[in-house]
Amino acid sequence: MNVIRSLIFYAGYFLAILVSGLLMLPLGLMLPLRGRFRLFNCHNRFIMRWLSLTCGVRYRIEGRERVPEGPCVVLANHQSEWETVYLQLLKTPICTVLKQELLSIPLFGWGVRLLKPIPLDRSKPSTAMRQVLSHGKQRLEEGLSVLIFPEGTRVAPGQRRRFNKSGAVIACRAGVPVLPVAHNAGERWGRHWVKQPGELRVVVGEPIATEGRTPDAVMADVEQWIEARLGEISEVPRPPQGVQEAPTKLPS
Repeated sequence: MNVIRSLIFYAGYFLAILVSGLLMLPLGLMLPLRGRFRLFNCHNRFIMRWLSLTCGVRYRIEGRERVPEGPCVVLANHQSEWETVYLQLLKTPICTVLKQELLSIPLFGWGVRLLKPIPLDRSKPSTAMRQVLSHGKQRLEEGLSVLIFPEGTRVAPGQRRRFNKSGAVIACRAGVPVLPVAHNAGERWGRHWVKQPGELRVVVGEPIATEGRTPDAVMADVEQWIEARLGEISEVPRPPQGVQEAPTKLPS
């Protein structure tokens, strides 16, 4: 049954990308930046509702009231595609640090380009990280928030990967708070294409001030908070402290 429901979901999912691309791209080109975010978030809201309708995947969020009014750096664990869609709705307007090759996907990538993402070229890690830090600070100064998944890649439930500190560096340089977010989306929308019905949980933490603090200290707080929340909301047991892969090294 889950296979059939997932097939129906993906039929609507790809149709929505096609329709949104054909209809929203021309409109987006004529709108100011914030108008583009409002327009394209209509697509994200549809995906959330379509997933619930077809696959029975619901979500419960705690701490939505903690989202700050002004720009911030959102740091969340990364388990699936679900959070890349939902977090656009949690804090908007927000630009995302993403793989550069995603911008070449027809329709999808073209639309994302209109939202001023921060592309990451993984073939040139040193250059890419310098660009991420520079562009991230610039986006914050323009009044946009920045979304970064500090694990650097999707990490399956029950596994751990140490966080890199790029998001904390950007926040400290710009003097904006960090907003930590924890979720267990990978237990419903995992690497396998078949979706698992049920409720996933999202927890938003208190904004973490960065003024007068080092990126290492801020990142330590973020990682500790997210790991603690994952221990509370995850159905898959968390691995022991210290069992993790090494992160990508970043400039200070």
